[in-house]
Amino acid sequence: MAVSGRKLSDFQGSVSLGSSEDFDLSCQPCLTIGQHVAAHGFCVECQEYLCKTCFEYHKRTKASRNHQLLDKDNVGKHASTSKDSEECTEKCSVHKKEIIKFFCPTHKALGCNDCIILDHRTCKIDYIPDKCADIGDSEEYRDIMKKLSEKMNDAEDIMKKAEVRDKEIDNCHAGIIKEILNFRKEINERLDQLQQKIQKDADKKKSNDKIIIKMVFDECANISSDIKKLQSSLQADKSSRQNGQLYINIKHAESKLKSDEVQKAGENLAKTNIQYSFERNTDLENMLSKQSVFGKLNLSTSFITSTKKNQIKTLTHKKDINVRTKSDSGLKCFITGCAVLPSNKLVLADNINCKLKVVDRQSKTVIEETKLDSNPLDIAVLPLDQIAVTAPRNTEILIMKTAGKLTTVHKIPVKYNCYGITYHQGHLYVVCQNPNSVLVLDTQGNVQNTISLNNDIFKLPEYIVVSEDSRHIYISDFDSNCIVSITLQGDVSAVYKHKKLNSPRGMVMLDDGSLLVCSFQYSGAIHHISGDLKQGQIMIDGLSNLWSICHSNHHYEVYIGCMSDQLKVFSTK
Repeated sequence: MAVSGRKLSDFQGSVSLGSSEDFDLSCQPCLTIGQHVAAHGFCVECQEYLCKTCFEYHKRTKASRNHQLLDKDNVGKHASTSKDSEECTEKCSVHKKEIIKFFCPTHKALGCNDCIILDHRTCKIDYIPDKCADIGDSEEYRDIMKKLSEKMNDAEDIMKKAEVRDKEIDNCHAGIIKEILNFRKEINERLDQLQQKIQKDADKKKSNDKIIIKMVFDECANISSDIKKLQSSLQADKSSRQNGQLYINIKHAESKLKSDEVQKAGENLAKTNIQYSFERNTDLENMLSKQSVFGKLNLSTSFITSTKKNQIKTLTHKKDINVRTKSDSGLKCFITGCAVLPSNKLVLADNINCKLKVVDRQSKTVIEETKLDSNPLDIAVLPLDQIAVTAPRNTEILIMKTAGKLTTVHKIPVKYNCYGITYHQGHLYVVCQNPNSVLVLDTQGNVQNTISLNNDIFKLPEYIVVSEDSRHIYISDFDSNCIVSITLQGDVSAVYKHKKLNSPRGMVMLDDGSLLVCSFQYSGAIHHISGDLKQGQIMIDGLSNLWSICHSNHHYEVYIGCMSDQLKVFSTK
């Protein structure tokens, strides 16, 4: 496997190359075959950095045995003799024997003399040796290196998502097979053939999704590898002051940045659908003589997330939905948690009435309610049509199925009073009080990490969201009147305060990484806050007792739960 080159400062004889930047030096002959090997020395005649193998080979070959070689202890000596070179060395891909010396700004095309004569005779042409002077110190060079890094980060982010999706596909498939086998035990041998068919359907779905995942992973890995090669070539050209080649490689990099490979990889990843489940046929006992009664793979396409990031600029009040039911005993409903289900229904935590309520968006009515033995506070949506619900008084988290009627699958006991909860990349993040902390658990309840909130800023932490890259955890503190961003180690990275942010509670993270936050007391405002917590604005104010919030990107709506019988609905269009 290729080894990344060390920085010049690693050599004992470190030198300045005319810039304050720190460069990774790799063996340049090895770079031509796509290998990144740390430089061991330098050839003055060839003006190339060499790895240990190439360095020794250089001594033995007839053509280069008399070259002046500098080892890592003397590599700095070449700096005083190295000069900028405007010479172009790359051969034209069309006219193989010609050297690229021109760039057409109109067509964004590099070319040799023949190319210009044949295809760009009427264009205004840049002669590279005249244009490339000091390009290594130009804003264009710095900008292209920055954009390459950003694109590589985008590709690697999708690779991380692909890894998570790959695991979720395995878990989903395993759960389906388990359901199929359990159900199969209840029927006789007559259904063998039907069982095999449904398993083949599940296996085929898994196989197809796996193919897409592998394709996305390979595409992003190739993109990342290509960018690293471009970066190394750019750095190598700059360090050796091959300005002509540096100019050419910058143009290659610009073409790479304009490609939509990463976007297409993200779109392909979105096509994989892990929200399919095995649905039993309830009439099977009386209909065994019929075909296709064993069940089917149920694809929940509404759960697939879009790669398009919608920015919310305004909130416009649309309507209120009455969520009070006849069996409610409280004077008002306390909607302390709300979430959008994959079925596009809403599930609400009515704390004062000890209930979970399911609201149909179309009919705008409560279509189901489930009484609990404790007061629920917050809700997180999980894969496989499940939700997690915190119950602070019982110090437990309920894992419940939402397909059909709400049913408790299992309970996770926790040591502390658990309040806000969110789900991200296979883990549950839970805010606790007494003591103030964040628990990170898997969906089976195994604690993966405990983050202590021992900073003085935390008085009554209540709600929580996690950034897309999992690097930042955002917590609303009811008593400190602020939103706090912490790292996975518990260090405070940023704090947001505002004179109208009074007793913040529910939060939701939007596609662009910004937050919508409920201000509970006094002004009753919805604050829109940037992900770095440096900027914020009030979207809506003049409301009262705002408690929880969720967002449907698909329907362009925001739902706000209050200390009220009405669920407030706002449009984001």
